[in-house]
Amino acid sequence: MSTMSTFSSPTPAPGSRAIASKALRKAGLIDSDTTMRDATDRPGGRKASSKIRSHRPHVIGIKDLRDPRLKAAAMHAGPSDPLSIRGAGADRLKATRIGTGGPLGIRSRTTKIKPVEAWRQVVKKRYNADLQYLNLESLIDDELVKKYHLSVPGRGGDVRDAAVIFKLAKELTPPVKTLSLSNNQLKGHQLQHLSHYLPDLVNLSLQNNSIQTLKELEYVAARRGRLQNLKELILLGNPVQLEGSKVDNGEKYRRDVTARFTSLEVLDQVAVAQIAFDRPGPSTSAPANAAAKPTSSTFPVEMGASFITGVDGALVSNFLVRFFNAMDNQRSTLIDAYDPNATFSFCANTSIPARARVQGFHTSMKNQKKLSWADWLAGGSRNLERVGTNFERALKSLHVGAEEAVKVLVGLPRTKHDITGPPDRFSLDSFPVLLGQGMGLLLTVHGQFTEVSVEGIRSFDRSFILMPAAEGSRAKVNGWDVVIVSDQWTVRQYSSHEAWKPGPLLVQALSREQEVQQQQQQITFDPESQAVLAAMPEAQRNLVIQVCQQTKLNVRFSVDCLTGNGWDLNRAIANFEQVK
Repeated sequence: MSTMSTFSSPTPAPGSRAIASKALRKAGLIDSDTTMRDATDRPGGRKASSKIRSHRPHVIGIKDLRDPRLKAAAMHAGPSDPLSIRGAGADRLKATRIGTGGPLGIRSRTTKIKPVEAWRQVVKKRYNADLQYLNLESLIDDELVKKYHLSVPGRGGDVRDAAVIFKLAKELTPPVKTLSLSNNQLKGHQLQHLSHYLPDLVNLSLQNNSIQTLKELEYVAARRGRLQNLKELILLGNPVQLEGSKVDNGEKYRRDVTARFTSLEVLDQVAVAQIAFDRPGPSTSAPANAAAKPTSSTFPVEMGASFITGVDGALVSNFLVRFFNAMDNQRSTLIDAYDPNATFSFCANTSIPARARVQGFHTSMKNQKKLSWADWLAGGSRNLERVGTNFERALKSLHVGAEEAVKVLVGLPRTKHDITGPPDRFSLDSFPVLLGQGMGLLLTVHGQFTEVSVEGIRSFDRSFILMPAAEGSRAKVNGWDVVIVSDQWTVRQYSSHEAWKPGPLLVQALSREQEVQQQQQQITFDPESQAVLAAMPEAQRNLVIQVCQQTKLNVRFSVDCLTGNGWDLNRAIANFEQVK
């Protein structure tokens, strides 16, 4: 049986007015201090007699209350419309409040926009496509930023918010050439993703921000191959510029900034001094006696074999064999080999060398993808490029004393050095050096080891400074002829042992422009081609790769082309041009 609400007669039943009054107050339809009255009430408070005694009540169900006309009647019920509400009807009206978004308090819903979409609106609104100019100045005052309550980088937002903005700017067409980030209180670390998403900027304004030091600018500048087209940079109003202008009339500040942004032509609205020489204009034809461009791919001096002088080779060999055996099998025993005041540090170089990238070692060799740097970095890597100006961290990663050195070594991943394998996998140099008032021995070793946990291969460089073990010392008593005074160990991605292979020393030093050009010309070889290249001597492999880059031939046809022309690169290219 459904619960009902009824309109009562003009002569209400005893107590009905109190019930109706209470219900209307709870429903918010009358004020809490209003007293219920009916048509028989007089201003003096006495009642007049009603001529109408009674009539049949009109019954209204809950379903009827959904009728807008009845809702309106309920809202405008006055003193002559006494209302009695019972049961579920009262509960429905209790849930209704006037003035909360719609008729009888029905709230209107608003759609919440995602921050990324809100930032997309901001970026698009502020972009002038004709000028390729993105104006992101004073973002905190932007109407859309206020409307959507966005977190502004430098004003409460973090690096991720800045990255979102720069990524959205990358999507603009035509691409952004001029960007202004003025008046945002930005710091250097909040700009670390700028050059990644907008590498081809020509003009950049960072005016009136909070960049404190030149070191902070490296978050923008220290990105290889990016912002190479930047012609104008404005840093006015930043602490780094304000403080720099006080020293040497700002000349040192300008030199330091332009050293980081070498393509700059205008800094802080002042032209950068350029060194130039008067010279004749370019000629359309080369003179008959013009010198030919150098074509050498190797240095005049060849790579030599391992170099040991001023010391008995057997002493060096015995030390290395014993040291690496202990390193691989029982590192705790190495405490006998270190001087009580010895220093030890290691550095994990996580970048992939160019040689390894070209030859695809990190993808083609078994187990290389399983290698992880996590344990090395957690163990206290002393990579000073990453430590930067954090002096405390740099000092903490330099371990002093035999016990500290061995403690760190024991905590690093297990290794296996194949010292009984092919000798060309290791290279060493050793010669005497001054050590305090006496003589010591510098020993450098380049080689490779297997990381036992995943059977992946890493390359390494290790530099020891050794001195003779004193009679009666712990080292001498335990059979060590020399003791380690200093040990510096660099662990790298595998890059093969051919780097120190005796023979032609390949030219690898390139200008900045040549590096960019080479990166653009790099091609990817399939696994079969990588295997063919890996089996070649490095000098020939280098020629094959150059032919592939310049002619777009595959490895097999490039080898044929070079073989037919006596492995002369210029003849091979010329022959290709004739027959193509």
